[in-house]
Amino acid sequence: MSDPLREQLAALLDWKEAHAGFDKAVDGLPPELQGAIPAGFEHSAWQLLEHIRIAQEDILDFCVNQNYSHKKWPDDYWPKNPAPPDASAWEKSVAGYRADRDKMKALARNAKIDLLSKIPHGEGQTYIREILLVADHTSHHVGQLISIRRALGAW
Repeated sequence: MSDPLREQLAALLDWKEAHAGFDKAVDGLPPELQGAIPAGFEHSAWQLLEHIRIAQEDILDFCVNQNYSHKKWPDDYWPKNPAPPDASAWEKSVAGYRADRDKMKALARNAKIDLLSKIPHGEGQTYIREILLVADHTSHHVGQLISIRRALGAW
């Protein structure tokens, strides 16, 4: 893999050029709105944020941990309560997502990893597939998060 391709994959994980990215979508949402579920929506902003973080963390773990253990879908991927459990949970989740995003970017940039090779303990998945999966999944839910913020008058 070429360095420009690796850099493009890393940039894709926090892409901001064509649309609002994760960082803008989570910035400045008042605590009293983090657990609100607007009419017509299935989840709160908190539930989406935590789901994005948990899914990325899980995919990263799958990529780097040969003793990876599958989570139970959907129970282990979505918080049950619409509101954060405490006043610091939102920022902890955002920080956790950002830390794991940096690790995913490092994985994409790691020239020792053949991005087209299969993950040894997987079932045919490649590293590049998992990186693209994180970018795609995050982008999908960031769009939902922005829609929720619009519906709440907080965008």
